[in-house]
Amino acid sequence: MNWILLIIAGFFEVGFASCLGKAKETSGIISTYWMVGFFVCLSISMILLYKATQELPIGTAYAVWTGIGAVGTVLVGIFIFKEPATFWRIFFLSTLIASIIGLKFVSSH
Repeated sequence: MNWILLIIAGFFEVGFASCLGKAKETSGIISTYWMVGFFVCLSISMILLYKATQELPIGTAYAVWTGIGAVGTVLVGIFIFKEPATFWRIFFLSTLIASIIGLKFVSSH
């Protein structure tokens, strides 16, 4: 169950990073709405991360959380914000995914 909470927390990390990107692109009240989304996603992500670390090792949990956030945010950048999908970005994204999976398998919980 803690791994599921951690994965969901990582998705909310992607949410708060994406909201920051959208807030940067907008202005006025629309930008404010994106910032509210940022704070909501940030809060949910932190609460879930805290709950997951009650049972999982903090080093592993934090690394997986940031890894999910990083991978997800890069993918949102590529697909939503039209950032370049170069060979090296995809290559290093793949190594990051492999590292996250590796940490899950070597974790003692």
